[in-house]
Amino acid sequence: MHHNLVLFGAGKIGRSFIGQLFSAGGWEVVFVDVYKPVIDELNARGEYNVIIKGIRETVIKVSNVRGVYAGDENAVINEICNAGILATAVGQNGLTGVFPLLAKGLVKRWEQNPELPLDIIIAENLRNAAPYFETELKKYLPENYPFNQLVGLVETSIGKMVPLMTQKDSQQDVLQVFAEEYNTLILDKKAFKNPIPEIEGLAPKENMKAWVDRKLFIHNLGHAATAYLGYLHNPKFIYLYEVLGIPEIFNEVREIMKQSADALVKKYPGDFTQEVLQNHIDDLLERFQNKALGDTLFRVGCDLPRKLGPDDRLAGAIKLAIEMNLPYQKILKALVCGCRFRATDENGKMLPADIEFAEIYKTGIRNVMIRICGFDEIRDKKLIEEAEKMDKKIAGFSINLKQ
Repeated sequence: MHHNLVLFGAGKIGRSFIGQLFSAGGWEVVFVDVYKPVIDELNARGEYNVIIKGIRETVIKVSNVRGVYAGDENAVINEICNAGILATAVGQNGLTGVFPLLAKGLVKRWEQNPELPLDIIIAENLRNAAPYFETELKKYLPENYPFNQLVGLVETSIGKMVPLMTQKDSQQDVLQVFAEEYNTLILDKKAFKNPIPEIEGLAPKENMKAWVDRKLFIHNLGHAATAYLGYLHNPKFIYLYEVLGIPEIFNEVREIMKQSADALVKKYPGDFTQEVLQNHIDDLLERFQNKALGDTLFRVGCDLPRKLGPDDRLAGAIKLAIEMNLPYQKILKALVCGCRFRATDENGKMLPADIEFAEIYKTGIRNVMIRICGFDEIRDKKLIEEAEKMDKKIAGFSINLKQ
C-alpha cells in the first residue's frame, strides 16, 4: 500500500489539520482542489506553513505535499487509483462536485486492482456522513460495483478551530493558514477496510455517533450560543473573547452547553459521564477565548439556515433533550437569539443566506421554527409557543438597542 493521502480540499481544514497530520506521520499528501492558485503554489514550493496561534506563536512547516487541479479529470482519477487513503475536506456545499469524480476514480481503481479497498476519511461537519456518501456515490457507480468490500466510509469529528483569515493575511502568502494548537482527529474505528494508519493525532473510536454528537451539541452549540447571545448583547462585538469576557454571558453559555451535555450523557451512558463532559466544556470555553486565534462572531454564527437547521447544533440538541425527556429551555433561548443575528464580514456584508433568513424571520418566529428548524406545528406546539414568548421578551429587551 502506498503511503500517500489524496485529499480533496486544500482549504483551511485540509491544510491546517488533515494534510498536516498525515505529512507529520510520514505520508505524501496530494491535494485536489478547484482553486488553481493554491494548487500551482503547492507544486512550486512542495511545502507550506501552518501558523499555530496560542500564547506563543509557532510555525509548523508541512512538507512532502503536491497539488492536482480538480479540473484535470484524468490526473485526479489516476491519483484515486494509486491512493493509500483518501479524504475530503471541501465543506458541505463542495461535495456535490466531488462525488462524480470520486466515483469515476473508484471504478478505474476496481478495474486495475479488484481486491484493493479504499478508505475515505470524511473530514466534514456532517451528521450521518457515511450513509450520505454511500447514497451519493452509488448514483454514479455501476450496479455491480462491490461497494461494501471496496469502500470504507470513515466519519470524523473535527474539533480543530481554524479562523477566517483577513484578506491581508491571505494575500501575504496564499498557502499559509492559521490554526489553534489542538490537533486530535477523532474517527470511526469500525469503518476502516485497511489497517488504520499509525499516525500521531488520529484517535479511532468505537461508537462514532456519540462523538459526532458531542462535537455538534457541545462544541458547535457552544460556539453558536456565544455568537448569538454576544451579538444581542452588543452588535458591535467582533470577537468571541469579547463576549466571553462578560461573566454573565460566559456563565449563560456554560449553562446552555451543560443542558445539552446532560442529554448526551443520558443518550450515550457508555461513552460519556457528567464529569468528563463538564471538563470538555470548560476546556472548550478556554479555547474559545484564545485571543491570538481572533475568531469572530461572524464566522461562528453566520449561515443561519444551516446552523439553525433541523438536525444541527441548536434544533438538533433541543430534539435530543426532548427525546431524553430533559429540559431544553436554555438551548431554546440561544436559538431564539440566533434569529436576530445580523453580523457582517470585514467588508460590512451579511451572508446572502442570512439575508434570506431575515426575510423568513420577519414573518414570525413560528415560521422559522417550522420551516428552518423542522419542528412540527402540532406535535411541537408547546415548544413553538415557548419560542414565541421568548422572542417577545427579547424584543422588549432590545428595543433600546439599534434594531
